[in-house]
This record gives sequence, C-alpha cells and structure tokens, in this order.
Amino acid sequence: MKIAVEGCAHGELEKIYDTIEEIESQQKLKVDLLICCGDFQSTRNMGDLKTMAVSQKYQNMCSFYKYYSGEKIAPILTIFIGGNHEASNHLQELPYGGWVAPNIYYMGYAGVVNVNGVRIGGISGIYKGGDYLRGRFEFSPYTDSTMRSVYHVRQFEVFRLKQLSGDLDIFISHDWPRGIYHYGDFNQLCKFKPFFKEEIDSNRLGSPPLEDLLKLLQPKYWFAAHLHCKFAAIVNHEDDKSTKFLALDKCLPNRRFLQLLDIENTDSIKIETPDSIKIEYDLEWLAILRSTNHLLSVKHSNNFMPGPNGKERFEFTPSNEELEETKQKMKDLKIPENFTAIVEAFNPDNSFDRSQEQPKSMINPQTTQLCELLGIDDPLVLAMSQSGVELNYSDVSNLDVSCTSEANTTFNNSVLSDGDFCSPLKRKSLSLPDPVCEETIKDDEKTDHDTTPDVVILEEIIHTPESKDSPPAPKFKRRNADIYKSTEE
Repeated sequence: MKIAVEGCAHGELEKIYDTIEEIESQQKLKVDLLICCGDFQSTRNMGDLKTMAVSQKYQNMCSFYKYYSGEKIAPILTIFIGGNHEASNHLQELPYGGWVAPNIYYMGYAGVVNVNGVRIGGISGIYKGGDYLRGRFEFSPYTDSTMRSVYHVRQFEVFRLKQLSGDLDIFISHDWPRGIYHYGDFNQLCKFKPFFKEEIDSNRLGSPPLEDLLKLLQPKYWFAAHLHCKFAAIVNHEDDKSTKFLALDKCLPNRRFLQLLDIENTDSIKIETPDSIKIEYDLEWLAILRSTNHLLSVKHSNNFMPGPNGKERFEFTPSNEELEETKQKMKDLKIPENFTAIVEAFNPDNSFDRSQEQPKSMINPQTTQLCELLGIDDPLVLAMSQSGVELNYSDVSNLDVSCTSEANTTFNNSVLSDGDFCSPLKRKSLSLPDPVCEETIKDDEKTDHDTTPDVVILEEIIHTPESKDSPPAPKFKRRNADIYKSTEE
C-alpha cells in the first residue's frame, strides 16, 4: 500500500494532487492514500475564511472549494486532521469525523479509522495549557479568543485515545510530541530553526499530551507538521517496539512537504485494485465514544477526567460486551459515503466581499446520523443549546451546487482512473504556490510558529548518533526528491 503524507496543506489541494500525479508518472506507481497533517483549510466560501485565525491579508480562498462544489473530485482517498489554520466553523460540524467533500475525510477532534486494514489514529489542533481542561464551548461566530481556543486540544480527546488497545499502524497530529527532538538529529534541527533552541532547552517545544500518547500508544509511524521543517526520528519503546516519526514542511517550492510510504501487503493489509480502497470506522474507537459520552463537557470551566482514586469508572478500554453492542448498532463499519453540501460554495465569478461576517455554526447531517446510531451527543448542539442559541440547519434543496448530484454519483459509483483526473500539470516542473515573504509579518501576527521564516535545504536529514546506543537513522523511501528542485536546478 502506497501512502503519500503531506505536512501543512494550507489549502493548496490542487498543487498537492498535481505533485502526486507527477510522482506517479515519474515512478510508474499508484498512490493509494493521501494523509494530511493539519492546516488543511477546508474553506468552502468567504464566510469560512472569516473564521480562520489569520490576518485578512492571509485569507486566501485557495482551491478546496472546487472539491466541495463538485467542480473537481479528489483523485485519491484523502484523510486529514485539523491544525491551527482552519475553517473552524466547518470542522466543528464534524466533531467525530466526516466527509468535507467527496473522497476527502476529516478525522474529527480525535479519531481512529481503518483503510484496507491499516489502522490510523489522529488528533486535531495544537496544545495550549490554558484551554486543555476546558469543555468544547465554542461556536461561530467566534470572538478573537474563541477563534483560537476552538482549535486547542482538549484533555477529553486525549483521555479517549488513551483507552485504545491493540496496535496502531499510523498516528497523525499537527503538533509535535514534546521531546521528540531528542530522538533525531538535534543539531541539524537547530541549524534549520535556530530559534527552537531556547524552547528545546526549557522543554517547551511540542505538546506534553502528545508525548504521553506517543509513549502509551507506540504507533509504528507518527506523522506531524506545524513547525514548517522536515525532521525524522526513531523512538525505541520497550518490548522491541519502535515508532518512526516524521514531520514535514508546508506546500511551497523547494520545501520538503511530501513523503511516500510503502506498507507491504499482509493478511490484514491488502490492496488488489485502486477501487478496492475503502475506509471503515474502528469498532473499538466507536465503543469508546459511546462509553465516555457522559464525560463530554461544553462548559468554559475546567473538566476533569475520572481517575483511580475516585468511585466512578476510570478505564474505558471496551469489553467484549461493549464491542458487540456497538457492532450491533452500526451493522456495517464501512463509513457511509453520505457527503452533502450544506452551504453555498465560493463562486470565483462573483466579486470578493471582504466585509462578510462570520457565519453561524450549522448542524451537519453526517454528525446527526452518527450520533443517532451510537446514542451519543453532538458537542456543537450542546454548546449552542446551553447558550440559548437557535440551532442552524441548512435547506440543502435550495443550494446551487453540483456536488449533491453529479459529483456524488461519480464518487459513490467508482474511483476515478488516471484518465479521469484532468490536471493542468503537463510539464516537467510543478507550479507550486508563491512563497509568502514571512519576514515582513509583524511580531503580533506570528502565532504558534506558523509564520516564522524557514531555511530551505534539500538534503535528507541524516541522524548522527551521539553514542553507540543511539537509535539508527530512520529509513523512509524518498521517491520524490526531484520534485523539490527548482527548474534552474
């Protein structure tokens, strides 16, 4: 199974798919799955742009709306988690995951799915200590504060992930786990990003909850983004287990933003033909959602998880009975292809309305359907109801979008062949988005490391062990080195 992993997408879906198509053409292979590690920017229209925590000059519509409207169909099954540059009102509609467009699946605040036997877990957002214990109280229109707190990781999702048993093949996050820099080429990282050293020295770079999850879940691979540089590491656990960690850059010329991963076919992982790729719910994860639903909070105040010193249940790894009950409720674990557009998509023929206000949060029928099946609550519904805000439902029949008919028919009936994807890329070099002159950004506009200048180095990061006991260098297959080179090179 061939998996492409993207760092920060920043809305450049067309460019990413074009890059993959070029790799496929050069290497005579077929990519089965695309994983994006946050800052996906699934902006459907100008209203969605207003919910992104970036200044107006960086509110770029990019190309996602084409896949939402049905103008284009994603040529590869794409799954992603959220970062800190997102259309948060859109992603809040799908707290437990769902389709944001045909063939493009969001994993929710946290989630686990299975793609042809590959078990993939993920968590959205970034860590901020002040919001970590709070409930999911935010909804659009946001204030300046809630526009940022909405994408901050909560303890509740981390607690749920800690209940998982069994092996995870891949885990996806936007943040890096704290301390991961000790397991790779520390010196090279500081050469790339010299301003990281102060945070590393004080043990503040990265997410403490993700450090805990890394030690507990011990996935075979962990992919991340956020810090806009490529960094590889190997973390050796007990029982001869290890996690291969790789962080990737953002989609820009001469940046290391994409990596291919080969996973060999086994009894549980098998790819026969491109149209055999399927994504399924993870039964254990669904059972955890059910058994922990009572712990869901939508309050501004801190919400503490149960522990061993209390009288209530504190371990929620599902029993066989809970797994069977959940299976009976779902009938079929295949994730239904039930995407429906619920807002108007951006129309480039209309002039930009830069004064447009933030939209009101909407209830997504995909979430409603899953909640009814499992008997769990939609946190967005609870948050709006608690605040006395009227719930907002879309009248889909009034929308002038093609994705509710023709695009859905194409998506549901077949997976596109190579000839079905009409790409403008018919040349040797790729046309990637122009880089933003990040040095001109004011200090008060820099948030969470995402607008700091980068250093472009094309060579692989080579781990230099400090001792004989240091872990060996990670060996990811690098099929796409030529893609990062400019035309002049």
